[in-house]
Amino acid sequence: MADRKSVLGPTPHHPELERLLEEALRTEVTEDMLREQRVSFAFGNAPADADGITKESVRDASHGIRIVR
Repeated sequence: MADRKSVLGPTPHHPELERLLEEALRTEVTEDMLREQRVSFAFGNAPADADGITKESVRDASHGIRIVR
């Protein structure tokens, strides 16, 4: 396999991106944040022409769905 540096060149320096990545690594993800991400994912994957599906309706539906362990 070819050395990535020789193909892509040196990695550019992006101080703002590096700062944001460091901040993200220190951020604790809560259950509420994960729940809202799941709602956003489900809403974003709903058909575009589904008029009855709103973020709030997905949020309401998510309260009735539980994973059994």
